[in-house]
Amino acid sequence: MIKKEIFLCAICNCESGTCSEDCKFCTQSVKYKANIDRYKFKDIEQIVQEAKIAYSNKAIGYCLVTAGLGLNDKRIEFLSAAAHAIKKEIPDINLIGCNGTASKEQLKQLKDSGINKYNHNLETAREYYDQICTTHTWDSRFETCLNAKSVGLDLCSGGIFGMGESYENRISMINSIKELNPMSMPINFFHPNDALPIKANTLNTQEAFDMIKTCRDILGDKIMIMVAGGRENTFKEKQYDIFNYGANSIVVGNYLTTKGKVASKDLEELQKRNYTIATYCKD
Repeated sequence: MIKKEIFLCAICNCESGTCSEDCKFCTQSVKYKANIDRYKFKDIEQIVQEAKIAYSNKAIGYCLVTAGLGLNDKRIEFLSAAAHAIKKEIPDINLIGCNGTASKEQLKQLKDSGINKYNHNLETAREYYDQICTTHTWDSRFETCLNAKSVGLDLCSGGIFGMGESYENRISMINSIKELNPMSMPINFFHPNDALPIKANTLNTQEAFDMIKTCRDILGDKIMIMVAGGRENTFKEKQYDIFNYGANSIVVGNYLTTKGKVASKDLEELQKRNYTIATYCKD
């Protein structure tokens, strides 16, 4: 029996640990002094090489992530150069920008440079957001998502479960995602770090599975549901059961500041379970 297609995506941490925001879930913030690599812009040749590796591992999406509140002129110039260099070597790869809050004009510049999609997560419910971040608003995140769609970028928008939010908060966030009608919803499960103010993930494994199913039930069949950060830590040996609950996409390789499973292992496990690995990006 042929099972559903699984879409693979990879992440490139292009600028790490330089953010001055106070998001309590994020080791990229300088406020919490987490023990992570911190650097400004990664060498573009290295970014291209990592893109080639990701593409060889069946990733059809490649996400260029920068730390910080949002886009500025220097980041746009850097990302545009990186996008041109990657597309020159891998014309078919889908490039995703994940660069914080942004205006329509800034996002149009990214689109013109070869970026295909924009990832900007709501993170949690509007009514809970001030419990996890005080330096910018949930509304600014929602507006950025609308801006991305308005300039013709495909939108990826999701959030994080397990930060102490209530079940009602989770449903509220999912309904906000539904209102945005993105191409994809990345689901992250909070990965604790001793440096962060949030000390533990408040979901157990079954609750995490149930949230994937709830996302699928609310969003319907057309929106891609990607399980991203926290997959290995949350589900452990049951991590491939996520596809039985409605997920149809995962991140392969490393995340921003935490290690992921070796991509070849994911490919092996997917093939063992008779999943088809997608060779094009879902519109």
